[in-house]
Amino acid sequence: MVKPEGPPPVVAPPQDPSSSQQPGEPGPGAEGEDPNVVATGLSVPTGLALLTDGSALVGERNTGRILQVFPDASAPIELMVVPGLDATGDGGLLGLALSPTYEQDRLIYAYITTAEDNRVVKFPIGGAPNPVFTGIPKGATHNGGALLFGLDGALYVGTGDTGVPDFAEDEQSVAGKVLRIDIFGEPVGIEAIYTSGHSDVTALCLGPDGQLFGTDLIDGEPDEVNVLVEDEEYGWPRADSGTIDPILEIDPPGDGLGGCALAGGSIAISSLDGQRIYINQLDAEYAPIGEVTEFLTSTYGRLRTLVFDAEGALWVTTNNRDGIGTPTEDDDRVLRILSPPIGGGGGGTS
Repeated sequence: MVKPEGPPPVVAPPQDPSSSQQPGEPGPGAEGEDPNVVATGLSVPTGLALLTDGSALVGERNTGRILQVFPDASAPIELMVVPGLDATGDGGLLGLALSPTYEQDRLIYAYITTAEDNRVVKFPIGGAPNPVFTGIPKGATHNGGALLFGLDGALYVGTGDTGVPDFAEDEQSVAGKVLRIDIFGEPVGIEAIYTSGHSDVTALCLGPDGQLFGTDLIDGEPDEVNVLVEDEEYGWPRADSGTIDPILEIDPPGDGLGGCALAGGSIAISSLDGQRIYINQLDAEYAPIGEVTEFLTSTYGRLRTLVFDAEGALWVTTNNRDGIGTPTEDDDRVLRILSPPIGGGGGGTS
């Protein structure tokens, strides 16, 4: 993945006069019992993008807040609120990605749900969102929301079938698809379709050679991890001899896939309902080797977004305040796992 240079301008939130804590200072529990927790008290953090100073931008699905979160557990800084969201169902601020030329343009791309549609927008910190790609169907469920810049500089967009499975194989709909567009939102409409036959593409991630992977959340059936190949069809809702099989399937109740990331020849996949992270080593052709292993099982609740940083640490967001989970007093949280159990061989780092 193309990584930006330099952090965004920092805009401090309004301060509570009764609080002596300043932005950037260690918050309560920063030196506490769990070194994996770098931020607490968030509300359904879903989008996450890493900055080269070691911090991260985190977007809350249901509030539209974008915060800067620090690896030393300093207090998060609220940078802005993305306006115009419809956060009903599973809509809202669903994905974040930084411009490949972020050092020059300071642009953030976001996948959001509005009153009219799902869409991709771009903006600098504090700026108004400008539409990049509009008209993606919306629904109470299966809104997709994955965003990722590929090594080719294109922006890949994972959408959902919005609860209407037939949209996924409809060549005239961008629902249930992975789209590929440039930074200006070209091509438009169905010409942007990269792959089809998906239920709900919740995450996209890259192999070291730029190979694209995606997670597909499928209600009542095994969730899928797919190697995504241009113009191929992935079998939702009806598989046939011409559709592509997943490389991994996760059965209920351990499913609800929400994130994926590659490092050290293995793929990491987070699950919401399963409340764990799955790890599987991959060979040079990205086929799984051996058995799937698990960690963080039932430790932090529902796990959503995964990103490996430059030091090999794994950033993870929890989604326990999404109306389905059982939040603790500290939820939602951002985690940074310093030594995830990632094996060697096969693929490589993202």
